[in-house]
Amino acid sequence: MGSTALSFNARGAFAIYSNELVRAFRTFFQSIFAPVLTTSLYFVVFGAAIGGRIAEIGGVSYGAFIIPGLLLLTLLGETTSNASFGIYMPRFTGTIYELLSAPVGVAETLIGFVGAAVTKSLLLAAIILVTASFFVDYHIVHPFLALIFIMLVASAFALFGFIIGVWADGFEKLGIVPLLILQPLTFLGGTFYSIDMLAQPWRSVALANPIVYLVNGLRWCFTGHADVGFGISIAITLAFLVLCIGVITAIFRTGWRLRA
Repeated sequence: MGSTALSFNARGAFAIYSNELVRAFRTFFQSIFAPVLTTSLYFVVFGAAIGGRIAEIGGVSYGAFIIPGLLLLTLLGETTSNASFGIYMPRFTGTIYELLSAPVGVAETLIGFVGAAVTKSLLLAAIILVTASFFVDYHIVHPFLALIFIMLVASAFALFGFIIGVWADGFEKLGIVPLLILQPLTFLGGTFYSIDMLAQPWRSVALANPIVYLVNGLRWCFTGHADVGFGISIAITLAFLVLCIGVITAIFRTGWRLRA
């Protein structure tokens, strides 16, 4: 890729960013409407129907308690899937060589893909939160930290999705990680319950699930209470973000699955 560290190609980064956004809006019903509808059904079933039968958790209503978990349940899957599909299709159609021969480097590529994923995630989060207000009375205790945390998580999982899109050699593999790994881990990561409710050894088993720290990090931003410290949640998110950047940098340097 032609760009160097001393000549950042902002126009190239914006071209990748805008192209990814246009692709998302072309599939509006799949990228935006479907996940919002699914999350709304969760609010109806768990927040309105079941929530009325469950006492407060951590000083907040059950409906407000599950909002951060449901938000992450949607964002993790959608961000990973969108990013993986965004890089897989150029590989599948052969247009990846246009990207590789363009005067853009790893930084511009990642900024374009990740920036688009973060923008879509923020839009999706905003729509979900507005939708949730029709079902649940909630308040965000730390709105600025919640925004920063959502952006960090979206960036990390956009990079993770990018890696999956490079690794996958068929459409089936694109859905393996979001559907068979991320979604179950999120359900088991304290989305609908506090891990303090679990008896041993299941509490210790739950703490081995990395999604627990993401859910609780966002839950702390929303309610001011969580099962694990917010600092730990931030540290794990940043570590995963740095790890993904390192892997993608190695992929571009070696051309693994990009030039094959």
